[in-house]
Amino acid sequence: MNLKQLEAFVNVAEKRSFSKAARELYLTQPTVSAHVSALEKELNIKLFLRNTREVGLTDEGEKLYQYARQMLNLEQLIYEAFDSDVASNSCIKIAASTIPAQYLLPDILSRYSSMYPKEQFELVESDSAGVIRAVSERTVDIGFTGTILDKKSCEYVPFFDDELIIVMPNNEKYRQIKETETGIEWLERVPIIMREQGSGTRKEAEKQLKREGIDIRKLNVVANMENTEVIKQSVKKGIGVTIISKLAAAEDLKWENVLAYPLGEKKRVRKLYVVYNKEYPRTKAVKKMMKIAETFKSELE
Repeated sequence: MNLKQLEAFVNVAEKRSFSKAARELYLTQPTVSAHVSALEKELNIKLFLRNTREVGLTDEGEKLYQYARQMLNLEQLIYEAFDSDVASNSCIKIAASTIPAQYLLPDILSRYSSMYPKEQFELVESDSAGVIRAVSERTVDIGFTGTILDKKSCEYVPFFDDELIIVMPNNEKYRQIKETETGIEWLERVPIIMREQGSGTRKEAEKQLKREGIDIRKLNVVANMENTEVIKQSVKKGIGVTIISKLAAAEDLKWENVLAYPLGEKKRVRKLYVVYNKEYPRTKAVKKMMKIAETFKSELE
């Protein structure tokens, strides 16, 4: 077993394709297949389940992947410790939940690319639970998330204050609600579209509703959706109201496509976080990314 074999295996696992892994590593597909076959023979296990469209990990493959990914991360840290040229052309792996990924990271990554043009990054979008799991399992270097989950290996650093608001269709019924209502008890009388379970937005919305005395079980939740843009389109079509980031609704509010209503008497703000695995040394790339996020925060304050 050697690092070249593990690198080939990890790339196939992450890209779910031998051909894509070969392109990533600048190898031929038979060479990648040979590396994987050598591992399977040495360990006497089957690593992948293959079909006509993609490959997936077996249970044994999942177990090996966790160890192999950590070994490759440690290899990168060794290069960085000795200022190797390999480290200067590194690829930072990022996981981000919906709101940071779609509305904040484009600016942060643009600054990163301008400052470090030789460095690459790879971005995966997930819900907050998936982001934190990826950071905890070290399948990514850094995460951006909208909530904190109990993972002892994870350190959370706030970088943005995000306000959650109620977003409503811009029609006569909801214009009247906006003009006449003073609380949010009316939410129990209207259809509501929620983010999916595992979403940081949903977790924080439910937390804030409870603070306002709303019994979540009494809400008429007509749909659970993963995509914020689909949710906004559904609100515009009159399917229901939703609770989302003011940042995500800004453009539609500007053009009066939807209406905004405060989530309670007080302004309700949640923190968005940079998250990293504190059980491993942060790479130089992670430190630089965090520094840019910190600067981004100070500019907005």
